[in-house]
Amino acid sequence: MNTTISEVNNVNHPVVSRDRWIAERKALLTHEKELTSLRDQIAQERRALPWVRIEKNYVFDGLEGPRSLVDLFEGRHQLLVQHFMFGPGWEQGCPSCSFMADHIDGMNVHLAHRDITFVAVSRAPLADIERFRQRMNWQFKWMSSHDSGFNRDFGVSFTQEELATGEVYYNYQKGFFPAEEAPGISVFYKDDAGEVFHTYSTFGRGVEVMMGAYMLMDLTPKGRDERDVFYKMEWVRHHDRYEHQGRFEPAPEAKAAACEHCKA
Repeated sequence: MNTTISEVNNVNHPVVSRDRWIAERKALLTHEKELTSLRDQIAQERRALPWVRIEKNYVFDGLEGPRSLVDLFEGRHQLLVQHFMFGPGWEQGCPSCSFMADHIDGMNVHLAHRDITFVAVSRAPLADIERFRQRMNWQFKWMSSHDSGFNRDFGVSFTQEELATGEVYYNYQKGFFPAEEAPGISVFYKDDAGEVFHTYSTFGRGVEVMMGAYMLMDLTPKGRDERDVFYKMEWVRHHDRYEHQGRFEPAPEAKAAACEHCKA
């Protein structure tokens, strides 16, 4: 006999026998396996994409001095770049990009053992990047592209003139974006001759591949528990700025634009 429990996301959930629960869980498992197979198929299609040779000589500022794109590989063949939203004059990096970056230090040793180097890149000056990186206690390498066209060439920085039109080219289409910097992930390959190729980039919700915490939230009854607004990550704070460490806080009122979170 079914009863109900307290509401979760304004929905009353039935309480059933273990046998019925197993039956419904197995039905869901069928869909989960379909998703796993589709994800594997898409990964294969991603690896099969053609490459673009990098012709420009990008130079980045780092703690060890200027470094070329080739140098960022650190002797490996594959490079993962997080396009971290942190523009010149900003007080701190974007909270959502910081949420992404919080996952990296634990992964880095494993990535390195699969021939992958990770680096974050932002347009903010190196001194501002380093100040923020130390505050957040991150260990991964973070470079400044301040004096290069790297961010614009890979579609994650926009001019004020572009923003004023109400349309910028982001995520392979023209549309509205509320800030001068945007999130993304780009992948590069370096062959044994030292030539570098762009193999893949993802933007928008594609960057959720770095958000392992989201994957765990998706397993729970309340899920991500986010408001249905343009900027769904309005609840995210820098990990040292949550008012009540380790305790749930209801989502605050939505901000008008994501860029305000990056500067506040």
